[in-house]
Amino acid sequence: MARVVNFNAGPAALPLAALEQARDELIDFEGTGMSLLEHSHREAPYEKVHREAIALLRRMLSVPETHDILLMQGGARGQFAIVPMNLLHAGKSADYVVTGTWAKQAHEEAVLFGNMAGAKARVVVSTEKDKKFARIPTKDELAFDPSAAYVHITSNNTLFGTQWQSYPETGDVPLVADMTSDLLSRPIDVSKFGLIYAGAQKNVGPSGVTVVIARKDLIAGGRTDIPQIFRYKSFADSESLFNTPPTFAIYVMRNTLRVLEEQGGIEALTRENAAKAKLLYDTIDASPDFWRAPVEKASRSIMNVVWRLPTEELEKKFLGEAKAASLVGLKGHRSVGGVRASIYNAVRLADVEKLVAFMREFEKKNG
Repeated sequence: MARVVNFNAGPAALPLAALEQARDELIDFEGTGMSLLEHSHREAPYEKVHREAIALLRRMLSVPETHDILLMQGGARGQFAIVPMNLLHAGKSADYVVTGTWAKQAHEEAVLFGNMAGAKARVVVSTEKDKKFARIPTKDELAFDPSAAYVHITSNNTLFGTQWQSYPETGDVPLVADMTSDLLSRPIDVSKFGLIYAGAQKNVGPSGVTVVIARKDLIAGGRTDIPQIFRYKSFADSESLFNTPPTFAIYVMRNTLRVLEEQGGIEALTRENAAKAKLLYDTIDASPDFWRAPVEKASRSIMNVVWRLPTEELEKKFLGEAKAASLVGLKGHRSVGGVRASIYNAVRLADVEKLVAFMREFEKKNG
């Protein structure tokens, strides 16, 4: 079987070695005579995998002991609601910076919960109307409420291809970030954040598990008038075994983290991700009459590169011929159109080189 080059936005490419390990261990996990899919989450074979996955995350991201790492379900969409359910107390307000569709939906969920709980969610700034989410706000636009319960940002915009190059200073107000599409792609100072959450299906592992990294004091001070299954404290107190976790997804995430650490960890990933993005953006910028990147250069994502061709007909032709050449997942999100290459950790520099070679040949024939 010949594997394609996978540029899907998520679920996304996984390291081949992580998949091969899952294949080899699928029927008989470590000599136990049964698949990990069949093991109880309360027994030693799975618990070892579970704890190793959390330890790998803590080590690779240099997570301080002030923060707990939780493995939850429901994806980032679930966290859109769970964050305010835990952190937005009655009479308080939260600040949201809206830089894309997912940031907008996160704010809408906070508004909905706030209406029920006697709290508010305020949009500090939105880049929807002026630039159609083609930029990240400037520092001068970020006037935060010093008494806010938290400030929420979305660190990388998968649909529109923007990314925070540096994170806002929020003083004593906890900074909360949806890092679904760029967690583990570059170094972050976790101590600067009150809470980070990320669906694993971009850089960290398969779909089905959501990583939450939260300050222990915020967890302890969370609301207690919500169902236990939605409380961060329930997961912190039980080492993320409050209910049956997505065991196989966590196992494949563990495999993925092992591979990424063996490849050099966050430092090596940062170098390769920067090289991949530079190669692709340089190719686009070299022919502005044929390829057009709509994102302001200072806001460009190194994870999701979006661009347009002169006509929609050419875009369809490009996508069709790319798929025939085993370059898949390049169609832009249905709400945006165009072309998008998601170049997450498991997409290697050699894969982007194949894409760039195809682009240059396509331009030569159709330019």
